[in-house]
Amino acid sequence: MKRTIVNPLYKDTVTFTQMSEETGGKITELELTLSPKGGNPPHHHTSFEETFTAVKGNLGLQLQDRKVILKPGESYTVKRMEIHGFFNPSETDSIEFNIKITPGHTGFEQSLRIMYGLAQDGQTLKNGIPKDLGVAFWLGELNDSKVEGLLFKLLKPLGSYLAKKVRTKGIDQELIKKYCV
Repeated sequence: MKRTIVNPLYKDTVTFTQMSEETGGKITELELTLSPKGGNPPHHHTSFEETFTAVKGNLGLQLQDRKVILKPGESYTVKRMEIHGFFNPSETDSIEFNIKITPGHTGFEQSLRIMYGLAQDGQTLKNGIPKDLGVAFWLGELNDSKVEGLLFKLLKPLGSYLAKKVRTKGIDQELIKKYCV
């Protein structure tokens, strides 16, 4: 299995430095390169915390009530249930940072591999969301990401239904087999 994956839409890279299985479930550790103005939407996790460490360039964290800019060498730990998102505040330069997930989370690792694989195969929209909305909602469940916002709260019942159909049809196992083995 590849250690480094690339999202062709954004040119972001993820390198798995330690996977949950390798650490007996203690941690998952990733090194990321994020393109200028890249990032993800506000969300929270129920089963793990994340420690972000800026390596090269400044890393932005959007927390529920404030923004934090980490300089190289600085870290911030996002606790379970804490709303957060990360972003690259630079308009011109990529940044590098580390994420340490405690405890490790195989589903998180698999979801990244699947999302980047779908993007490689042209199976996502321009914003990186899978074309199959059932797969999109299933991936959110797989990686324990609960996206914030009224629209997502309104779509939750539909999303749960579509994600269940993905599991019932065995699409989830097909995706894991294709992108994670």
